[in-house]
Amino acid sequence: MELDLTLDAVTLTRALVDIESVSRNEQAIADAVERALTTLPHLTVVRRGNTVVARTDLGRDERVVIAGHLDTVPLNDNLPSRLDEETGLLHGLGTCDMKGGDAVILRLAATVPEPVRDVTYILYEAEEIDSEFNGLNKLSQSDPDLMQADFAILMEPSDAVVEAGCQGTLRVEVRTTGERAHSARSWRGVNAIHGAAGVLARLNDYEARRPVIDGLEYHEGLNAVFIRGGVAGNVLPDECVVEVNFRFAPDRSEADAEAFVRDFFEGYDVRLTDTAPGALPGLDRPAARDFIAAVGGVVNPKFGWTDVARFTVLGVPAVNFGPGDPMLAHKQEEFVPVEHIERCEQQLRGWLGGL
Repeated sequence: MELDLTLDAVTLTRALVDIESVSRNEQAIADAVERALTTLPHLTVVRRGNTVVARTDLGRDERVVIAGHLDTVPLNDNLPSRLDEETGLLHGLGTCDMKGGDAVILRLAATVPEPVRDVTYILYEAEEIDSEFNGLNKLSQSDPDLMQADFAILMEPSDAVVEAGCQGTLRVEVRTTGERAHSARSWRGVNAIHGAAGVLARLNDYEARRPVIDGLEYHEGLNAVFIRGGVAGNVLPDECVVEVNFRFAPDRSEADAEAFVRDFFEGYDVRLTDTAPGALPGLDRPAARDFIAAVGGVVNPKFGWTDVARFTVLGVPAVNFGPGDPMLAHKQEEFVPVEHIERCEQQLRGWLGGL
């Protein structure tokens, strides 16, 4: 499959969608992307696995990264792509998440040979599955210099408006213990499930912190997401585990978030099971200020976690900005408005061109 980067971004989106690239099956699309970018004399192209990096080296005062993942979730009877010209919607697997954004990246890479700031374009593999396979995660370990920049844009679907930074996420197990006994003689034991009432009471009384960062209000959340315990229908349980998820604002480090949760559940056995950092928006950076102005000035905080956090670990502030409604990601009826693709390309082109 050959990609023609002279095509308009909507047609290019269709071409990308029609290259099936379910996670761990990105070789064909990565090959096509690499071949297309290698023909452009103003770019230096590097490939790591099925992740392709293309860079300008013009000696500009600033460098920015524009990144998107090439993989999709599994097929659900939603290929090939289909354009409904009456509604202006492009349907098909990956149209929203996120080959519309990838097409914009490729168009910019091909048609803005002398941007006012140096650009690193990253199209990476395996975002939709476990982090160990994630191309951006691998690149941060093997070639972190390729991700260094003053500012980064991840073209995840965001309804074509800026979602700055992202929350961090942390999960813990809060464990209560008791003593087994026959339920007919319950006074001879201690019911661990009943003991979890104190854990749930603390969660019910929790008041969310809502810090303002770069003018954006983030809203933290601390919630029970699973509870398990029990031995048999006639036995008092001697253990109960409440799994708790903490979504924390990006001004907290992972260590700070863990310390808060442990303090919140003081007196209980707390075990950390998973953690990922948040991402600071960095809207005070010159590149970020110019970018926000170029795309209309509307900025929302990102509630949830995305790969922008991988840039924050490297000291690079990042935002989400891409065509498509994120609520449609992974759905069989996935689609992207043509207008979103065209507007994102136009706005980014103006920003990179200094207009």
